[in-house]
Amino acid sequence: MGRSPNPVSSTLAEIPAGLVDALRRATGEVGARATDRLASAHDASHYLLTPQAVVRPRSVAEVAELFRTVQQTGAAVTFRSGGTSLSGQAVTDKVLVDVRRHFGAIEVLDDGARVRCGPGAVLRQVNARLLRYGRKLGPDPASEIACTIGGVVANNSSGMACGITTNTYRTLDSCVLVLPSGTVVDTSSDQADAHLAQDEPDLHAGLAALRDQLRADPRSVERIQQLHSLKNTMGYGLNSFLDHTEPVRILEHLVIGSEGTLAFLGEATYRTVPIKPHVATGLLIYPDLASATASLPELVSAQLATVELMDATSLRVSQRDPKSPEAIRALEVKEHCALLVEFQEADAQALQDRLQSANALWDRLPLTVPAQLSTDAQARTALWRTRKGLFAAVAGNRPPGTTALLEDIAVPVEQLGETCEALRTLFTKHGYRDAVIFGHAKDGNIHFMVTESFTEGSQEGVERYAEFTEDMVESVLARGGTLKAEHGTGRIMAPFVRRQVGDELYAVMQRVKALADPQLILNPGVLLTEDPRAHLKHLKTSPVVEEEVDRCVECGYCEPVCPSRQLTLTPRERIVLRREIARAEHAGDTPLVRTLRQEYDYDGVDTCAVDGMCETACPVFINTGDLVRRLRAETTSGAEQRAWKVAARSWDVTSQAGGFALTVAGKLPSALPRRGSEAARRVLGAEAVPRWSADLPSGGRRRPVLHNDQAEALWFPSCTQTMFGPEVGDVAGENSGGVGKAFQQLCKTAGVRLRTPESMPSLCCGTPWKSKGLSAGYDRMRQKVLEAVRDASDGGRLPVISDASSCTEGLEVLRADAGIEVVDSVTFAAERLLPALRDLGVLPEPALPSLTLHPTCSSTRLGLNPAFEALAEAVAQQIHVPLEWECCAFAGDRGMLHPELTASATRAQAAEVRSLNSAAHASTNRTCEMGMARATGKPYRHILELLNAAVH
Repeated sequence: MGRSPNPVSSTLAEIPAGLVDALRRATGEVGARATDRLASAHDASHYLLTPQAVVRPRSVAEVAELFRTVQQTGAAVTFRSGGTSLSGQAVTDKVLVDVRRHFGAIEVLDDGARVRCGPGAVLRQVNARLLRYGRKLGPDPASEIACTIGGVVANNSSGMACGITTNTYRTLDSCVLVLPSGTVVDTSSDQADAHLAQDEPDLHAGLAALRDQLRADPRSVERIQQLHSLKNTMGYGLNSFLDHTEPVRILEHLVIGSEGTLAFLGEATYRTVPIKPHVATGLLIYPDLASATASLPELVSAQLATVELMDATSLRVSQRDPKSPEAIRALEVKEHCALLVEFQEADAQALQDRLQSANALWDRLPLTVPAQLSTDAQARTALWRTRKGLFAAVAGNRPPGTTALLEDIAVPVEQLGETCEALRTLFTKHGYRDAVIFGHAKDGNIHFMVTESFTEGSQEGVERYAEFTEDMVESVLARGGTLKAEHGTGRIMAPFVRRQVGDELYAVMQRVKALADPQLILNPGVLLTEDPRAHLKHLKTSPVVEEEVDRCVECGYCEPVCPSRQLTLTPRERIVLRREIARAEHAGDTPLVRTLRQEYDYDGVDTCAVDGMCETACPVFINTGDLVRRLRAETTSGAEQRAWKVAARSWDVTSQAGGFALTVAGKLPSALPRRGSEAARRVLGAEAVPRWSADLPSGGRRRPVLHNDQAEALWFPSCTQTMFGPEVGDVAGENSGGVGKAFQQLCKTAGVRLRTPESMPSLCCGTPWKSKGLSAGYDRMRQKVLEAVRDASDGGRLPVISDASSCTEGLEVLRADAGIEVVDSVTFAAERLLPALRDLGVLPEPALPSLTLHPTCSSTRLGLNPAFEALAEAVAQQIHVPLEWECCAFAGDRGMLHPELTASATRAQAAEVRSLNSAAHASTNRTCEMGMARATGKPYRHILELLNAAVH
């Protein structure tokens, strides 16, 4: 057996000899570098354990083989998918099995009545596929942007509206399980129970015996029914023994909420629920928490779909978000409490009737602001965005170096007010002054967060947390509550399961575990434990590192939108590795620091697209690209900084030279420029020299300079038009001339006069410098652009029109506080040109039968996509935006420096695009068009080229 690939480290535990080789024989895809292990040591919980290795199996068969290998080596496994679990159930110091990469399949069945998913499928993506059928999944957790089916099943997650009626326990249709023995169980089979009896006779018989035992004991039946009359994810779901008779059905439902301790979930098929499309949402503002909770019985009886509680601290934190609804931002918060309420109905009249009948209720409530429920989609989205990001937003505002601790309880609704007051008393007693209470008040289910400092070498914070937890447990159980409602038992509440359910039912749970996992290879230490202090071990500390890093709460919301997630690292992983480097430095572990830094150069820096999409999903608005740009600046040589500063001074010549080189290369036998670029990359480095490939276009043309004293807009054409020529030979015609020519012709036809800065060919939005961390060149270009644009726009009187979405975003950043308005050509065309063309009668009916769109990261961040789609509808009869859409990661020249990044980011989208086989394909940015053309083999053009072709 070969040695494990550990650095000689004083802090990173050594991998057991032979384990990695054995794992690779079972699954083939095993990560055992320091980076692999430490990046996966973190999830959204406040626990930190470093796995021995990270395994990414590709099939159910590989999982079965992995289990056999684990049993032979004496190892153990823990499953991870979205990494959004909050109770410590997805971290381990054994083998971590990551299912995101190869278990993300989604298949809609029976016209949306059912959906079959892999455990790595993200909830939001599943619902996106169901939307066209008017259906959705029952579970609706706030983390739906990032949580996966595997976690939703493993934790029996619920959420805002589903309660205990449409959670996984109630809506799972069937599943495929892999038992620790390697046996595969497909519960969709009519013979599933017979197969279980044949393949696993002891398990089958044991479950039947426990069923009979529990049903014969009236006290057990009564206690189980009582426990599950509320949201409850403490221990195993023993209601399975009462609700189901066949052992295979009992097993199927025991797995729900079992947190990966009984079997691996290879596939889950759900019965979906109908979407009620007519919705009204609003905030009820109360003077204090007590008056809000006192009104809950009436609100529940009004049949509101959701009633979400946000206490005063929650509201104050939400006010810091500039996108927070006006109803929150305008509030002068004292002791206020808000309830976010929503009616959902199948038709408009039913909603109107519901709203009308609720008026009398609103009048009776002690509200500080009159109740107003809105049906406006934008207003409703803003409210829900605030609520769904609340935990991470609150946690992100904690003091640097502290840890956010989130609890999740449920009590009978009539006990909620008293419970909240009791919790506030405990917060004061234990010195948690900034504690927050929020949650699903309709179900008596609240979350509360305290902030603690777990300082290395000190037990003070640990003991305070231990004492608070003990008091909290007593308080909740005394009121007939459950210690975990929807986040799973995990490590955080495992020591208290026996206290909640009693000795007899706890013994049944122990027997269930012994039957399913006799060798204890699945997720040891989670859900059941005999260690009374298990919840106080492996607590996460957060070293102070840097501004972008310190705010991160490791929620993982950023991960599904990151284009490098399948290739190297996600934004969360980039951040936690910065923490691990700092931790190793503090410990004096020089070999580990050196190893992590070396691996981070490619994984963390070189393959980051710096597209900013992570910020769109982050509740605390971290743009990890800012971190990466700064790191690039720190490692850029003085010579490179000076060279790019010279380029900024003479950008006209530099950009034309780049275009000329592409034109010449395109005329040579492809082997020559390819070999030349590879040789240059070997000498100068992969970060300095783009890789030439035959799919790159020829060079473009020098940008024009336009003069017009009567201009109504200042045109700022992108320099990508100089470096990269337009696509040729598709529906836009051989000589479309690219987006610049198309925009000019459309403006001329519509009667819109344009001018450009006098020095236009030498100007740039600055993105090439900013993305590489080339600060000196960026500052020089910024100065040039601002001077030229101020002068040409009459001091900011004329709007500046950019014809590439990434350049629009670059100019938005560049012109900060300069008094200049920047408008993307897509928006300008939709709002100014399209109406004029229609009034002139020169825009025919859409002639293209179908058109597939690629929104860019910039168009998404800037909010351009509605205008993009409006232009598409003007030229095509059928519009497709791929469900698998994401940033193409071409990122200027990043796709030429590291083509593997674009290949990874576009793989799923490209397959969908090819299957759609549209007549044309459009985007809003030249380099993104190049990236998608490379990925799909389909020509992509700017949408304005297609609009111009339709008009002319």
